[in-house]
Amino acid sequence: MRRTRPHRPLRHLWLALLWPGALGAQALDPRAVQPERPTVATHAYAVAPGFAELEQGVAIRGVRSIDEATSWDLNLKVGLAPGWQLGVSGTAYGRTPDGTGVGDIGFALKWRADLSRTVAVAVVPGVTVPTGSAGLSAGRTLGAAVGVLSADFSTSWHADVNLGPTGIGVGAPQWFGSAGSTWSRGRGALTVELFGFTAGGVGPVQSGALVALLITPAEWVVVDAGGVWGMAVETPDQVFLGLTTNLGRIFK
Repeated sequence: MRRTRPHRPLRHLWLALLWPGALGAQALDPRAVQPERPTVATHAYAVAPGFAELEQGVAIRGVRSIDEATSWDLNLKVGLAPGWQLGVSGTAYGRTPDGTGVGDIGFALKWRADLSRTVAVAVVPGVTVPTGSAGLSAGRTLGAAVGVLSADFSTSWHADVNLGPTGIGVGAPQWFGSAGSTWSRGRGALTVELFGFTAGGVGPVQSGALVALLITPAEWVVVDAGGVWGMAVETPDQVFLGLTTNLGRIFK
């Protein structure tokens, strides 16, 4: 997340990750957690209006050695109105060969629409601002605009597809694409994803495969653990552990 860190906050571009939990379609209970981690993509659903959800995770990653870089990444999502969500993300602590400190702050606005009871789409424009420490910051403002398609094929099988330009503002944009699927049973779920970035002004070609296990000990919390296999030369391998918590209503 370099250009050698395939995780949203350190990469400064990765806006959100697919809904990998066991709920699938847009949850009816506003306290039901809807994590966008640990995948690179995002799902088409939004936090309920007035409610907030906090995602956080620790990761180690590297191209030559898995411990080349570490990070503690945060993403606070707030439901603004039905179908509208604001996300504020960043790296609270990062260590890379280039430096140690905090990462850039990113803002992502999600708008979703339901095409049917089982299919939804969303548009997620975003921007990151260069607030990070030396060695962790992109050094300039960058934009992105990702389109999302989410579908439920059964009560236990969900899929997401993302496509759009990232790294807007420095040379040629990096086009991002991903396809992911989640199979759930009881309180557990398995999610897999293939993702890729074209070469652009902010970095080289990136591609990888992600596998993660998710456990839902309570309706309002999800724990995830897994890893990434870097399939392109400059894409690091990664191991991560994360927690997503619905914080409840913060305004009416």
